[in-house]
Amino acid sequence: MKINKLPVVFFEVEILDAKTKDKLCFLDKYCNCFLVFHVFVSDPQWYPARQSIRLDPKGKSLKDEDVLQHLPVGTTATFYFRDLGAQISWVTVFLTEYAGPLLIYLMFYFRVPFIYAPKYDFTTSKHWVVHLACMCHSFHYVKRLLETLFVHRFSHGTMPLRNIFKNCTYYWGFAAWMAYYINHPLYTPPTYGEQQIRLALTVFLFCQIGNFSIHIALRNLRPPGSKTRKIPYPTKNPFTWIFLLVSCPNYTYELGSWLGFTLMTQCLPVAAFTLVGFIQMTVWAKGKHRSYLKEFRDYPTLRSPILPFIL
Repeated sequence: MKINKLPVVFFEVEILDAKTKDKLCFLDKYCNCFLVFHVFVSDPQWYPARQSIRLDPKGKSLKDEDVLQHLPVGTTATFYFRDLGAQISWVTVFLTEYAGPLLIYLMFYFRVPFIYAPKYDFTTSKHWVVHLACMCHSFHYVKRLLETLFVHRFSHGTMPLRNIFKNCTYYWGFAAWMAYYINHPLYTPPTYGEQQIRLALTVFLFCQIGNFSIHIALRNLRPPGSKTRKIPYPTKNPFTWIFLLVSCPNYTYELGSWLGFTLMTQCLPVAAFTLVGFIQMTVWAKGKHRSYLKEFRDYPTLRSPILPFIL
């Protein structure tokens, strides 16, 4: 952003509380070349990550990199401040919500005491699909943990602290529900036996590789430390060619992975988790799809949010 080429104009900036409309501060002779990031309220209890600066009390938050002169304001600019609440880093939230299911599932798999009847403590299932399911479930969440540490680049550094409780309740609760039934001593294998399990494993592994490939492609679109947004396109990796048809193929592959796991285990709680996850991912995919269409005039019109030609 070539800020230095802007003609220097000085603004008067006032910041009001978005709820009460009380004046929080007034800034005189504020240079137009300054970013919105510099408008943050100086108060120890409101560190920058928990502040939202807006042009309208009920409007969207301005971006940190927005320049004052590019905003629809006069030489006297009024901004509205909203406290977003205590914040926590995305990395911390992801590591917590993914580590939980990994450990919880293993507790049921090893049948630690107080889960099933005492006679089953630390016993193992006689069905090989139970052991395969544990490996697939563990692989999925280890992959997510490693991607959080080494692959994902986040456009926002933090999220509200309350989200960690909501997210952990969702992931940890479903993990316990699924694991209880899959590892139960009375669990029965899928109806069509080995053929069904092998097909499900193929679907699961294919979609896991596809999901990882999409994450790598998205990572390569954003240079380290930047918030640059670009249109994602297929690469030489065949797993990314689905970008021709959908905007969020990472969600498409994620759905496929859990459909494969549902087929493998033939377990109702897994099907419920897959359905709820699909509904949530559809909401996210539609939101991202709308953002792409709004931000990029040349965005491919053939693409659907999550399912080709359907949704």
